[in-house]
Amino acid sequence: MNSTVRNILSVIGALIIGGIINVGIIKIGPNIFPAPEGVDPNDIESIKANVHLYSAKHFIIPLVAHAAGTLAGAYAVSRLAVSNYKNLALIIGGVFFLGGIMMAFMLPEFWKFSVLDLIIAYFPMAILGWTLANKPT
Repeated sequence: MNSTVRNILSVIGALIIGGIINVGIIKIGPNIFPAPEGVDPNDIESIKANVHLYSAKHFIIPLVAHAAGTLAGAYAVSRLAVSNYKNLALIIGGVFFLGGIMMAFMLPEFWKFSVLDLIIAYFPMAILGWTLANKPT
């Protein structure tokens, strides 16, 4: 298989893997830290209307989900690709970072969490994933 095609397929696969992990953690999160009483966590408007009910513990699961999804995706692309491992891991981090920016705009009330999330959950995790895969640049 052509190396470019394999790298593209690796990125697609890694995004799927990272996305599954991200969504999986988000879905089990309410079992660990239930949403505040009266909040529908599947409804952005409900979350916005009840922002005052959220505490720091409610942000642990999304932060872990974003970081773990990016880490897994970057690790996967670094293991599956045939070249440009670090750059491809950073592409994974960038795609997930764009998702984080979108969430920051959809929920501006949580700006402190968004800043922390954007700083630590994406590019640092992409570099860590590449590093853990033990691949050259």
